[in-house]
Formats: sequence, structure tokens, C-alpha cells
Amino acid sequence: MSKRLIPLIILAAGVLGFLYLKMTRPEPAQVSATERSWRVQVQVVEPGVHTPVLPLYGEVVAPEKLSVVAALAGRIAERPVAEGQRVSSGELLVALDIRDIEPALAQAEAQVADLEAQIRAEHVRHGNDQAALKSEQAILSNARRQLERTQSLAGRNLASRESLESVTDAAVRAELTVSIRQRAIDEHPARLQSLDARLAQAAATLATTQRDAERSRVTAPFDGVVTDVQVAVGDQVTQNQKLLSVYASDGLELRARVPNRYRTELISALEEGADLYAYGDRREFRFRLGRFAGTSDPAGTEAILELTGETVGLRPGALVPVNLERPERSGTLAVPFSALYGADSVYLVTDDNRMQRVIVERVGEVISASGEHSLLIAGEALKPGASLVVTHLPNALTGLKVDIASAGEDKRSSAP
Repeated sequence: MSKRLIPLIILAAGVLGFLYLKMTRPEPAQVSATERSWRVQVQVVEPGVHTPVLPLYGEVVAPEKLSVVAALAGRIAERPVAEGQRVSSGELLVALDIRDIEPALAQAEAQVADLEAQIRAEHVRHGNDQAALKSEQAILSNARRQLERTQSLAGRNLASRESLESVTDAAVRAELTVSIRQRAIDEHPARLQSLDARLAQAAATLATTQRDAERSRVTAPFDGVVTDVQVAVGDQVTQNQKLLSVYASDGLELRARVPNRYRTELISALEEGADLYAYGDRREFRFRLGRFAGTSDPAGTEAILELTGETVGLRPGALVPVNLERPERSGTLAVPFSALYGADSVYLVTDDNRMQRVIVERVGEVISASGEHSLLIAGEALKPGASLVVTHLPNALTGLKVDIASAGEDKRSSAP
């Protein structure tokens, strides 16, 4: 066999082998295009009556708080209480040294006594002036008659000029004496009025000093807690210097800012006599919405909530998160937060297992008996018995095909 035929034989064998393999290959299965579906969990729509809650963050304040200041300057003699101590009504809080109080009180009493004595002396003086005026007026009458006789004698040259001048001077002196005495009598009401005014001022000073002396010993006006202690026994204090504070243990309030869009709803409920309460996460305390502050700002209005029950360790200044119950709302549905898309949309499942976007109203939040927070929504599209998608799909859109998970799958997917 010629060497030239060997390559041709090999090539022919390869072609024949390829044709054989092509003829004996299996036919490929026919592939048909199928639409992908997404497995989701759904909730049956059952609208009902729910109580939405409004999460708030407020500060505990004590409306009944007494700041004790020094009524007079002096030294601290007693301070039997300490910071944070609970006290009962009438219990001593702080007292100044009585030796610093008595001199000021004695001085005020002496000033009143002195002015009372001056008033009595003025009355005696006025009586003497009135009696002396009568005598001086009689002397003046005699002097005038003597002057007339002397002038008559001098006119007939029966009296000397010196006698006439002497009698004239006596008459003038008598008239001046009467004038001075009359002026003293006329000034009596003014002097008496001045003394009465000074006495009233001294009496007011005495009353003020007596009041401050009584306030130098301060007792608790109510059951409360001592705070902000700034002095110790033996400290020298000035008048009006702050010593300590005490606040009532009952009647604590919570001040929390409420967004303006909820204010009208809450005020209307209060005017209708509804009781709206706010609770902590563990319901260890309860506040009742009492009123709103008199002023507002763009961020909201401050709500004032009154503590009901025990204080359970609350202290003024503490920042406390609470959930305020709003008025009940019918026709609402509690759903997981994952069911909401955007700010106002959810998806329902149609009869052909496709998602349909609907617009709803976001009413607020609701808390279950187990303490779980859910979203509360409402809308005309939420018909009873409809299936609401609660699985959040990032590619959700109207018309997307879904596969509803069974209740058993829901439990397995929620198990750890």
C-alpha cells in the first residue's frame, strides 16, 4: 500500500466515525420557558377595632418642688436630712441658729416701742400746748389793754416815751408767744401723722422679722424627697441663699413632645372625657394624659402626663420612653412592619397568585398582649378574607407571581 493513501484512509475513518456518532446520538429533551414564582407568607385580612399607640420619649418632672432659702443671715444650727432622703410632712429640714435671729427681732420690737412712746409724748405735748395757749392769749389781752392805756396817757403827756416803748415791746412779745404756740398746735396733726407712718413702717418691719424668724426653722410641707443639699451644720449663710430642695413624692409628671399631627386627635379625646394612658415597655408604671402645654413650636407640643400609682423608682430628670394609647380606631388591621412598602403601600394576592399594590393609611403602631409591636393600617382595599403579603420582597411589583407558603412552612421558617 502506498504511503500516500494512509492519510486519506485516516481522514475517511474519522469522517465515518463522526457521521456514525451523529446518527446514533440521543434526541435532546424539549425545553419550555416557565415563569418564576416567589414564595411568600400571607396574612388573612380581618379588620377590627384596635388601640393605636404613640411612642414618646419624655422627661420626669416634679411640679410640687420647694426650694428652701435662708430667710435671714446666720449660721446653720440643724440639718437632720440628707440628699435623696424621704421625709414626711412636718419633718424638720433645716434650722438657723436662734442666736442670730433674736437680735434682729429685739431691734424691730424696740423700734416699735420707741415710736409708740413718741406718739404718747406727742399727745401730752398737744394737751399742754392747748392749755398754755389759753394763758398766753390772756396775757396778750392784758398787754394790749396796757398798751392802749399807755398810748392814751402819752397822748396827754402823762406817760413818758420810754414807758410807751416798754409796753409796746411787751405786747409784741405776748403776740409772738401766742403765734408760736398756735403754730405748734396746728402742726400737731402732721407730727402725729408722721409718727403713725413711722410706727406702721416699724410694725411692718417687725412683722417681716417675725415671719423670717419663723421661717428660719423649715419643715417639710408634704411627703417628699430631699435633693440639692448645699449646706452643712455650722455653715454661715446669707439672706436668700439656697439651702436645699424637696419635691413631693406623689404627683410626678412626664413631659413629652407630641408631633403636631397627633395633637388635634388627642385634644379632642380629652375634651370628650376619654382617659388616655401611657405605659413603659414592661408596664411597670403608668401615666395619664392630663393636658398640653400652653405653647408649641414646629417640632410639636409638649404633653403633660400625670403619674398614677407608685413611683417605682422614678426620679425627676429621668428620660423615660413610653407608649401613649391613642383613641380606638375601627376598621384597622395589625400587620408586621415588613408588609409595608414605602410610606403607604402594601400588596394583596389576587386569585391567580399575583401581587397587586394597594394604597393604605398608616394609622400608627399597636402592641400585642405579648408586647410585640405591629403596624396598624386601614384602607378601603383591605376587604375581609383577602390575602396580604407580609414577606418583604425587594423586587415587589404589581403582577409578580407568588407562591403562598403553607402554615407549616411559616412555623418552620420562624423556628430558630
